[in-house]
Amino acid sequence: MTQPARLSWRETLAAAFSGRMLVALLMGFASGLPLLLTGSVLQAWLKDGGVDLTRIGLFALIGLPYTLKFLWSPLFDRYAPPLLGRRRGWLTMMQFALAAAIFMLSAAEPSPEHLGLIMLAGLLVSFFSASQDIVIDAYRRESMGEAELGLGSALYVNGYRLGMLLAGGGGLILADWLSFETMYRIMAVCMVACVAVTLLAPEPQLPEGRPRTLHEAVVLPFRDYFSRQGAWLILAFILLYKLGDTMASAMTTPFYLDLGYSKTEIGAVVKLFGFWATIAGGTLGGLWILRAGMHRALWVFGFGQMLSTLGFVVLAYYPLNVGALAAVVAIENLTAGMGTAAFVGFMAALTDRRFTATQYALLSSLMGVPRVLLAAPTGWFAQLLGWPGFFLMCVLIAIPGLMLLRRVTQLDGQPQPPK
Repeated sequence: MTQPARLSWRETLAAAFSGRMLVALLMGFASGLPLLLTGSVLQAWLKDGGVDLTRIGLFALIGLPYTLKFLWSPLFDRYAPPLLGRRRGWLTMMQFALAAAIFMLSAAEPSPEHLGLIMLAGLLVSFFSASQDIVIDAYRRESMGEAELGLGSALYVNGYRLGMLLAGGGGLILADWLSFETMYRIMAVCMVACVAVTLLAPEPQLPEGRPRTLHEAVVLPFRDYFSRQGAWLILAFILLYKLGDTMASAMTTPFYLDLGYSKTEIGAVVKLFGFWATIAGGTLGGLWILRAGMHRALWVFGFGQMLSTLGFVVLAYYPLNVGALAAVVAIENLTAGMGTAAFVGFMAALTDRRFTATQYALLSSLMGVPRVLLAAPTGWFAQLLGWPGFFLMCVLIAIPGLMLLRRVTQLDGQPQPPK
């Protein structure tokens, strides 16, 4: 990956208010909408239907398509539907199929005697949702210039979070007012409405050298990536860059409760105030990337993520104070949003436009490993080291990712980290 030229203020503003950025935001919303419908919202419906906790826990397996999506991603690079083009054609099909699967889920009965149908419907929602993500990620990469990827990725992530907010918080509120069945049908209608964005968005130009056979679509993306200098080094960087931040975030709610903050305070400050701080961080981070460049942003935001984790150490010794909690949450979420914007944009820039769907699906699947596996022992570490020791460990764990970033930025003769 080569470092794109930095933009002037006029070019930055023109890029920020372009139609491509609006499409990125709205497509992010479409990606985020289905996620919690097979996660926390479905768990609440199953609990309401009298399903025991052991079986509810097994429904976490519904999320496997999000981790395994790279297995069928070559199909989206190789084949193009007869209408609307390679990206919009597939995306339209996946969104209609996703809406139908959500509607099918609404017709299922969440009782111990009828779990098979609800499991099948949930798997279909996850499969079509993961497939939609593959195509949207490829579309975003192919429709934007190198310099625009940071802000485009930031707006995509912001839209994703808004979609999750609607489906998660809004879904539970609608279920309480109406019913889970009606709520799922409303979400299916919202999914159909997202098709309008796909139909109005321009189709990216087909790149030269794209796969002509399924064998090429499977083999060439991996051959292309692993033939690059430092390919394994970059994969290690992807695993480690946000590891400290991810491990710290995994245990924040028990930490706040142990300190003595009430559930109301945590909900208001951490979940609501923190959500908008993350949105602001992603947006500001994306704009900063346009002006300063991707690699410099990775350095600055990486250090910001690491140092903001020290706020939890301070909070552990600070007397109970909602203002202090809000300050720590604001700084941590702001830097996390910035870091995610740069990180997602960096991964998009790594992909070859000929095989965008396959390569990005592989990298984004790898990005999820720390969240799913490496964050699993965080509770044990917190119990062993105590809260200050645990968060200090998370600060130190961020250092290897930044050390690898020095090597990554040197691969193409990139500038050294800012002093």
